[in-house]
Amino acid sequence: MDSNSASFNAGQAKGQTEEKASNMMDKASNAAQSAKESVQETGQQMQAKAQGAVDAVKDSTNKS
Repeated sequence: MDSNSASFNAGQAKGQTEEKASNMMDKASNAAQSAKESVQETGQQMQAKAQGAVDAVKDSTNKS
């Protein structure tokens, strides 16, 4: 194996490693984004439930 093909192979390996790292970063970023969205959804659902509970209490106090 001459030095040219050795450096070519090293360059190819480096390129593949960078591509894999980039794909992993994309996946991590997507996972973080979907986690953030599900947390926001959960927060909104909890807010709606809390508001419903407040309304239910208001209704019951108004009736008595």
